[in-house]
Amino acid sequence: MSNTPENGGDGGESITTGLFPLFPTQTTSVSAISTAPQWLRNASFTTDLSVIDAAASTAPSLSDVEASEEDEEGDDAGRSKTETNQRRSYDLIEEEEGSESDDDDKGKRKRDKKKKKRKIRDSDEYLPKPAKDYYLDTRPDPDNLAYGSIYRMNVPRYKLDYSQRGSESGSMKLYLRNRRGSILDGEIDVSSLDGKAKSDNRYWYAKNAAMERNKNFRRIRLSASCREAVDSSFDSFIPLEEEGEAVQESEEEEEQVVGMSWEDEVLNKTREFNRQTRERPHDEKAWLAFAEFQDKVSSMQSQKGVRLQTLEKKISILEKAFELNPDSEELLLALLKAYRSRDSADVLISRWEKALMQNSSSYKLWREFLRVVQGEFSRFKVSEVRKMYSYAIQALFSACSKRHRQMDVTSEPLDSALIQQELVLVDMLVSLCRFEWQAGYRELATALFQAEMEYGIFSPSLLLSEQSKLRLFEHFWSSNGARVGEEEAFGWSLWLEKEEEQRQKMLKEESSDDNDVGGWTGWTEQLSDRKEDTSVASANTEEGDVNREGVDEEMEDEDGMPEDDTEAMLKLLGIDVDAAASDEVKDTSTWVKWFEEEVSRDQNQWMPTRKAGEFSSVDEMGEREDEEQLSSLVLYEDINGYLFSLRSKEARLSLVYQFIDFFGARIIPWTSTNSLWWSEKISSLETLSDSILENLRNVHESLSKSDISLGSLLGGSNDISMRTEMMKFLRNAILLCLNVFPRNYILEEAVLVAEELFVTNMKTCEVATTPCQALAKRLLKSDRQDLLLCGVYAQREAASGNMKHARRIFDMALTSICGLPKELQDNAPLLYLWYAESEITNSSGSGPETESSSRALHILCYLGSGLAYVPYTSHPPSSMQILRARQGFREKLKLIQSIWSHGVTDDQSEALVCSAALFEELTNDLPGAVEILEHMFSSVRPGRRSQSHQLENLFNHYVRMLQRHQDDLTLSKLWKPISEGMQLYPLSPELYRALIDICNHRMTSHRLRMVFDDYSRTNPSVVVWLFALSYELSRGGSLHRIRGLFERALAQDTLNSSVILWRCYIAYEIDVAHNPSAARRIYFRAINACPWSKKLWLDGFGKLSSVLTAKEMSDLQEVMRDKELNIRTDIYEILLLQG
Repeated sequence: MSNTPENGGDGGESITTGLFPLFPTQTTSVSAISTAPQWLRNASFTTDLSVIDAAASTAPSLSDVEASEEDEEGDDAGRSKTETNQRRSYDLIEEEEGSESDDDDKGKRKRDKKKKKRKIRDSDEYLPKPAKDYYLDTRPDPDNLAYGSIYRMNVPRYKLDYSQRGSESGSMKLYLRNRRGSILDGEIDVSSLDGKAKSDNRYWYAKNAAMERNKNFRRIRLSASCREAVDSSFDSFIPLEEEGEAVQESEEEEEQVVGMSWEDEVLNKTREFNRQTRERPHDEKAWLAFAEFQDKVSSMQSQKGVRLQTLEKKISILEKAFELNPDSEELLLALLKAYRSRDSADVLISRWEKALMQNSSSYKLWREFLRVVQGEFSRFKVSEVRKMYSYAIQALFSACSKRHRQMDVTSEPLDSALIQQELVLVDMLVSLCRFEWQAGYRELATALFQAEMEYGIFSPSLLLSEQSKLRLFEHFWSSNGARVGEEEAFGWSLWLEKEEEQRQKMLKEESSDDNDVGGWTGWTEQLSDRKEDTSVASANTEEGDVNREGVDEEMEDEDGMPEDDTEAMLKLLGIDVDAAASDEVKDTSTWVKWFEEEVSRDQNQWMPTRKAGEFSSVDEMGEREDEEQLSSLVLYEDINGYLFSLRSKEARLSLVYQFIDFFGARIIPWTSTNSLWWSEKISSLETLSDSILENLRNVHESLSKSDISLGSLLGGSNDISMRTEMMKFLRNAILLCLNVFPRNYILEEAVLVAEELFVTNMKTCEVATTPCQALAKRLLKSDRQDLLLCGVYAQREAASGNMKHARRIFDMALTSICGLPKELQDNAPLLYLWYAESEITNSSGSGPETESSSRALHILCYLGSGLAYVPYTSHPPSSMQILRARQGFREKLKLIQSIWSHGVTDDQSEALVCSAALFEELTNDLPGAVEILEHMFSSVRPGRRSQSHQLENLFNHYVRMLQRHQDDLTLSKLWKPISEGMQLYPLSPELYRALIDICNHRMTSHRLRMVFDDYSRTNPSVVVWLFALSYELSRGGSLHRIRGLFERALAQDTLNSSVILWRCYIAYEIDVAHNPSAARRIYFRAINACPWSKKLWLDGFGKLSSVLTAKEMSDLQEVMRDKELNIRTDIYEILLLQG
């Protein structure tokens, strides 16, 4: 019944109102009150009764509603002062001069007391329910702690704007607004609405929040007109329109107005999904959309029980869908993900195992299952995950073998489905190696690569069964023969031939000495000899057992003294051996030294040792005393469950390429960024790879507003010795692989780059020649017809700055093309393109630009015309040569277009299209080149376009061309190809770098952030968030914005297990925000989400030593041991070194 203002009664009410402030004090009743006693001076006893009837029967007027709304949003404090001053002018005790000061003091005490009461009441009214256990207050206010919330007058409040554009007059609009406001004020009882609307109203008034959240209200949806359907990233402005256009547009929108409440929307959507699934029961997309709609319904529910009911409904929908479509992997994956939200870990694992038994050949199911097993912190152990990987590899390999048996063994080429199965099998092995490397078992990861390359690529050409092949490989692995990447390695096949020759010689020598005729006649006799050898060995062991007991007793006596000495030394150092682990180390500096030693050993110990090749079993190795050597040895039992044969050339090359990329060498992209390998690689990054780091550095250099970059947070590998040994290891391995894959320019460039890095790290001073020159000449000497090797070598010379020498190599290779076979002449477009691009790159640096452009045009003219190449002289190409080249390019492009329309693309055709576009760019400027590229892209279907790495390279060439001419182009012409490329290749770092480079100076930062937000919602990936974070860090973005980006990224299910994001977040809080306590909380969240990453665990010891106690560090190491991470350093070693 009270009409007291909401915000204005803090100070003045204590004077003019008494115990019952039912009615406001009127100016006409002042004289009447002055003559009454003190206890009757309240307005409740003196107001005329007619005022009651008028107040009860009259609705709030328009001016009152508008004034109250505007005053609530405006300067409430100023209005309170004005009203207080007005009420003080009607002070009834002005005439009594003697008691004026006393009454003022009393009034002030009353006002202060009433203000406190009112403030407490307001804080209770607006106090939100606690949604989390902690809050972050950057500017602490003691009153917030005292009253439980921020003061409501210090928080901006918002309400809905009911105004709309239309043809009504101003008075009609005013009437409609007043009517809506009065209805809302008069008919809606806020206390009877949703409780969430009343509590969650920090920035909204209770009545507006209630109306917005109430599901019974109908929502009006205005559909945009066709001419306004533009990109959302450019719709962030308000156009200025004429009155007539606004009236016409409002009439169009009124026809499209649809009113629907949330309840109606749920019913209509459910009815529509039921109809679709009933009419098309085998439509997977309809079932998946129905299940996703349940997530939207669940997000609108405030009660946990209702959300659980919605989850049960979603599970029942997916179960019904999978029952109707039992072969659908997508439905099964969605169902298992829904089970994860409801079931416990044990029940979930059992469901996964049951699903995998029925679908053992599905790579997607195995990959998702391994993610679930790795992410369960309570169940995680390295040995368990390793066992699951062995099951996955064996299941996938059995599926490949079964399909191969169903096909003709001699059929060439192999079935595309079989090739795809072998490719995913290789991807699974690489995932296992990455897991072992990140868990600290680096020697095992290296040995797995070596073993599979020997077994799958260098295997002998013998018709053996898989079991016989494994037994033969055990003999090779247990011997002292050099393996892939080691010095003097020949490969398993060649080693076996040499071993057989040596065995033949030994048998001949024995037969000549004993005058017996015999020798090694085959594999069967070799097996019989093995049996004899094993019998002799067993006899020797029986004889040796007689003296072993005495030796053991002597060893026990000798071992007793050092143990006593060690205990005595530890006691002298003040270390109690029998004490608990938490009491051993009381200083965090000791754990920091342990961390440094552990990191150093991790960097140095990545190659398996070969000192004990004579040991072939775990039992014999168990007798060794050197624990460090034991952990570095990889026995046959450690790798035999992960070996498989490879029959397709594509799978073998994929294994070699991923092996090179795994150990950090630079390699030309051989597959699309939409491939499974690339998505798995970026999702499991621990550190920034060279390709991504180079793009991020370019972004930082283009912005250059801050010294902090994403690459500087994590830092690179500072251990030059580790990098040097790895490059040497890779160089040896690639040279061995070139014997199996000759004239492969990707491997040739990789081996030259590895040689450059190896020689550069070995030599501290600069050299005059290119580091890879000696190796390149040696390779060219062995194969003088390898044109692509000449081109790769010339590119390395040009990259080193020796452009004159590079031109001599290119000219020599191009002039010798005519005398080569036809299959070698087909590689000429690659050589021409590399030569022209080297000239263009050289022109952008220093020197006369016209000469380099003329040289590039001269090279491309000979490619287009098909004439024999003649080296460039000082004369530029004539107009006749240009015309002949243009005509030749047109004919060749027509032929390529007909081939690409059938989905067949190769490197040579891609190079020819890039050369034609570059030729048009040099002669007719950019429009002709753009027309060629767009026409060639349109000839390929989008599905094949997104999976071809040649077309992705062509698109990157297109984007680089646009970047060279971006100063002459508008944003709309630049934005269209960039947006199309993002849809085709959403994981491409090249495109994100081009996006920031092009849009940085043509967009506001807000609009570019909206673009990143859009891509992060549609295609969430680590690449998107890395570039978004790099953009903010390079621009010097605010702490809250960058924290928000990290939290939003890690809140996504697919990115919660990204080690690189967690490590960047921790490093940002430590190095930039300087908030160790926040970094500590993030660290514990990180190790819970990624328990397999040893590097992430060690970040706590290296970066959080200021906030972690020695007890906590000791507990962390114990948990690492419990999770079976490989720890190479014992804390006792550090204590002994300190002592």
